[in-house]
Amino acid sequence: MSISPVLLIGLVIIFVLAYPIIKLRNQIFKRKPVEVFHEEMKTSQLRRVLGKWSLTSLGIGAIIGAGIFVMTGIGAREYAGPALALSFVFAGIGCALAALCYAEFASFLPVEGSAYAYSYATMGEFFAWIIGWDLILEYAMASGAVAVGWSGYMGKFLNLFDIKLPFWLMHDVFSAKQALSDSVTNTGVMAELQSHFTQISMPTIAGIPFAINLPAFLIVWFVTMILIKGIKEAASTNVIMVAIKVTVVIFIIIVGAQYINTANWDPFIPARASILGPLGDSHMAYGLLGIISGAAYIFFAYIGFDTVSTHAGESINPKKDIPFGIIMSLIVCTILYILVSLVLTGMMNYKKIDLNAPLAVAFTSVGLKYAVFIISVAAIAGITSVLIVMLLGQSRVFFAMSKDGLLPKNFFGRLHTKFRTPYKANLLTGTVVSLVAAFTPIHIIAELVNIGTLLAFVMVCGSVWIMRYREPNRERPFRTPFINVVAPLGMLFNLGMMLSLGAHNWERLLFWLALGMAIYFFYGRKHSVMYKLGNGNKEIENF
Repeated sequence: MSISPVLLIGLVIIFVLAYPIIKLRNQIFKRKPVEVFHEEMKTSQLRRVLGKWSLTSLGIGAIIGAGIFVMTGIGAREYAGPALALSFVFAGIGCALAALCYAEFASFLPVEGSAYAYSYATMGEFFAWIIGWDLILEYAMASGAVAVGWSGYMGKFLNLFDIKLPFWLMHDVFSAKQALSDSVTNTGVMAELQSHFTQISMPTIAGIPFAINLPAFLIVWFVTMILIKGIKEAASTNVIMVAIKVTVVIFIIIVGAQYINTANWDPFIPARASILGPLGDSHMAYGLLGIISGAAYIFFAYIGFDTVSTHAGESINPKKDIPFGIIMSLIVCTILYILVSLVLTGMMNYKKIDLNAPLAVAFTSVGLKYAVFIISVAAIAGITSVLIVMLLGQSRVFFAMSKDGLLPKNFFGRLHTKFRTPYKANLLTGTVVSLVAAFTPIHIIAELVNIGTLLAFVMVCGSVWIMRYREPNRERPFRTPFINVVAPLGMLFNLGMMLSLGAHNWERLLFWLALGMAIYFFYGRKHSVMYKLGNGNKEIENF
């Protein structure tokens, strides 16, 4: 059996770091007291301007985006077929269980940092670093994925006005090669490419093919500039975007329902089959396994509700408003997702669903070409709002980790003198995300996001369970109902979806976490605020 270089490097790093983990366990498993978090909250320099409906809007803005406008096509065609609706139900259950745990944590620990802060309070600094590093992966990759989705719909929108861009300016190299390869054997693919782009080829630099997703690159920087200006401006922009896309999603459901052909739902759960992926890899799909794998894949569509908890430092009444925003945004989006997936697979046979713009193509197939304009506008607005929230959440995680000394505070914690935003963290995030969006296939990005987010959800469910028993008398404005059922079920549901993802996803996650461990031991541990305060401080306890 062969072992991939990525997995091998990750295992070597973990093996090398095993000794310092054991030797330094008394330091690295020290927990940050809840009281310290509360004191930091009182001295926060961030502007508190977000109410419960602004937070709900941020949640919906983060959730509804590339997931519903792009991932639904891939989920139906390559994983679950018409049973995609069941995949949304399954993924929604896992998210709901995690959301309840997030809500409890956010109510009694209303600080920026989300799962990072929760892990720090319950399981210690090392686990907090791992989750913080994992959140960096989640938010950065999610931002990259939605930027790629934004680019696809912007291309469709421009085509409506007969504006065409060169093929190589709308794709990364890998996706471009795959599309060109398909066009050689499929005249339909070639005709599709010729109808959307001015130049169906890639230039070369020193003999190496070159392509860049330029619209994805540019939208990341546009949003980054908005975020540097301020949270209030970003939230106001987000509210407008959310209103547009929710209105159009309702339009899709109502109008699309009139064109449902129930024959497209037969069979509702197709037989198992081997599906060829975008990079030549194959996976098993359809059947019960396809529903579960589809849930793990379209789980990307749910990512975002947890970003609400990263804005506790900017919430007017975080103990009440953060839980409200988390739960309400998830309820609204779950209902919309299930209905949209039923409409999509009812309008068009799942094997013919377009992978890049499934909803726009589905409406075109039934003669509703005007809907392409409406859907494209909604997709552009919707995905922009997701990008705003994801990039915002990323910078807030950097900010929280830098306050604890785990990342350089003079860089990640530096606030703009006028706008009071962590502008250096925003600039670094914008740089990394724009490059990811410009040069990486959306499939790879989405899979990395999914496994990273699922890991964070598992840790949060476990953390709230631990904290309930460790500090049972602490005030909790919101308490997770049936904690002994919800927390372990949340861990099992989300772990099950993690296990259904391919081995290559685990290899990439392991490598990322191993890299994070190396950074922690060579920098974070030595500069940790808890390390400097911990000696002789009895309040700082070991896990």
